[in-house]
Amino acid sequence: MSRPVLSPSRALHISAVLLTGAGAFAPVLIEPAAAQYVVFDPNNYAQNLLTAARALQQIQNQITSLQNQAQMLINQARNLAALPYSSLQQIQQSIQRTQQLLNQAQRIAYDVQSVDRAFQTTYGNAALTASDQQLIAQAKERWQTSVAGLQDAMRVQATVVSNIDTQRSSLDALVGQSQGATGALQATQAGNQLLALQAQQLADLTALLAANGRAQALTEAERAAAADQGREQRRRFLTPGTGYQPGNARMFNN
Repeated sequence: MSRPVLSPSRALHISAVLLTGAGAFAPVLIEPAAAQYVVFDPNNYAQNLLTAARALQQIQNQITSLQNQAQMLINQARNLAALPYSSLQQIQQSIQRTQQLLNQAQRIAYDVQSVDRAFQTTYGNAALTASDQQLIAQAKERWQTSVAGLQDAMRVQATVVSNIDTQRSSLDALVGQSQGATGALQATQAGNQLLALQAQQLADLTALLAANGRAQALTEAERAAAADQGREQRRRFLTPGTGYQPGNARMFNN
């Protein structure tokens, strides 16, 4: 059996088909990707560093501001803190003791009406119609009033002296509190209490001067009244009378 003879054109066509199929099943060779390189930009890096530094500085400023605000609140709390020590009660008690003694003045009180009434009666001019017994009784009353005034003055003096120890302890405590004050309010309150203590000392001094002046005034008033009474008694003694009148005397019950 003879093989068919291919024409040259047919042979070329078959060859082209075979080559095309072979190409379809041939492995595909892929070229490796191009290598990647990191590009360093100095200007961009410096700009990023500057931005980060500015952000850090802002944070630091905010922290400092918060610290300052916290310290301000602490200082305000210290300035508003009250003084834990108070000597007001002791000062008031001392003033009350002195005031009670002044209110307990004997016979003639520290009152204008009482003084006027006493000088119109007890310390007034000796009455011409008063008897000798009445003059003696008035002189005795004036003497007793002078003695009572001296006693009142000495009682006030004793009270003022006894207040010195209390004032000294209060002064030491207030000075210590003032030096250790943590804020303006505590320093102000300590200063106010020191002023109150000084006012109490001035009150004691005023009471002492008043009591001493009262005692001295009563003594001088007694002398003036005694001088006036002495003139009246001398006038009566020198006034001519009936003289001696003889009478019958009885002796030994005979």
